[in-house]
Amino acid sequence: MDYQAITLTIRNAVGTLTLNRPAVMNALNTQMRAEIAHAVKAAEKDARVLVMTGAGKSFCSGQDLGDGGSAASLDLERTLRDEYVPMLKAIFDCRIPTIAAVNGPAAGAGANLALACDVVIAAESAYFVQAFTRIGLIPDAGGTYWLPRQVGAAKAMGAALFADKITAQQASDWGMIYEVAADAVFADHIDARAAHLAQGPTVAYRQLKKAIRSSFENSLDEQLALEARLQGRCGQTRDFQEGVVAFLEKRKPVYEGR
Repeated sequence: MDYQAITLTIRNAVGTLTLNRPAVMNALNTQMRAEIAHAVKAAEKDARVLVMTGAGKSFCSGQDLGDGGSAASLDLERTLRDEYVPMLKAIFDCRIPTIAAVNGPAAGAGANLALACDVVIAAESAYFVQAFTRIGLIPDAGGTYWLPRQVGAAKAMGAALFADKITAQQASDWGMIYEVAADAVFADHIDARAAHLAQGPTVAYRQLKKAIRSSFENSLDEQLALEARLQGRCGQTRDFQEGVVAFLEKRKPVYEGR
């Protein structure tokens, strides 16, 4: 696909998907949603980690309210079902680890796009806002799914009802995101985090994602059985063999991702 609203680069097994509509704070339109879904699936074939970030000073301002006509003519149910769901599922189902590198404001669907990734790392000056009630809507793009699981029902409800700005540090303190990096070192920090995952045991990462996600629905017995099953798969990989040999030889392992 000839991308117009995003860019995708792959270097040293690190895929970088950049939302590239800086003039509108990388607002999501129909084209961008389709391109994100396509790029995620393309990246997982050739990269071992995928970083999503925004061009310019913003991560993503959410839905482009000028896309698709007037508010009265918008079919939000269709847009969510036919455009957002495929994009979010592509990210959630991605076979490689995904990192949201939130370099600036992440609002509305833009905030929830970040939360769809496996790990969210934000610049110190970034912030998140569930802006939906400001225009008479409810959180969408997975917001009612991600938020309660990450911060609990009380904070999720407050964040959604009041549509307050949540600083990067607040988001980290709440458990909404993984960590915050100072603006001056943010780019280097993301590079280091991505390189770490790109050099890691890719199959183990894939099984790890399955195990943690399943734990919310499983009983203890079910989860223990799942752990055993997934660990059995990891134990059959060349990366496991390499990890053990490297440990015994007291050297850094060289993982192939298989």
